[in-house]
Amino acid sequence: MNVTRPPHDLQHADCQKISQVLARVGEKWSILIIMNLAGGPRRFTELKRAINGISQRMLTLCLRGLERDGLVKRPVHAVMPPHVEYELTPLGRSLTEPVIALGTWASTHIPDIDAARKAFDERENTPG
Repeated sequence: MNVTRPPHDLQHADCQKISQVLARVGEKWSILIIMNLAGGPRRFTELKRAINGISQRMLTLCLRGLERDGLVKRPVHAVMPPHVEYELTPLGRSLTEPVIALGTWASTHIPDIDAARKAFDERENTPG
């Protein structure tokens, strides 16, 4: 008997793979990289400057992971010295709408989250 599961049912056999994909695309640096590449190809140094706080090593590791997963490609232009850019693949571009929506949501709700954290911390630190 073929049972159709709702799309939000993560109790099936692919749960581990779904977790791996979400770990990649949900990681903070990956989100920021995808948001930056949504505007078009960028060189490594442009990405490094645009993403506040990311180290060169972390940027390299994230870009390699995104490339391995088919979300980013790294065309090398045959000039001297070689010119390397990073850009989203069609699969990576399909992520821009939800990733930008998530980033926009976070930006919009920073004051609410800060207020909730402050209230929580005050409750936790109040002798009682």
